[in-house]
Amino acid sequence: MTAKCPMCGKTAKWEGNVFRPFCSERCKLLDLEGWFSERYRIPKAEEDESDETARENGPPASDQEKT
Repeated sequence: MTAKCPMCGKTAKWEGNVFRPFCSERCKLLDLEGWFSERYRIPKAEEDESDETARENGPPASDQEKT
């Protein structure tokens, strides 16, 4: 069985490939460097509207300082 490397697109053997899903150590390390340099990011979970509204309106009245 063969698969395409996600970095370079080269077809490589799947069985016995210690670098899978990559074709080589180079592609594996390039991918790792992408994560370290924050080129790849996992999207932040969407917040519900109540959290967003609270942030726009400021803290609740009970949390505000009394003057």
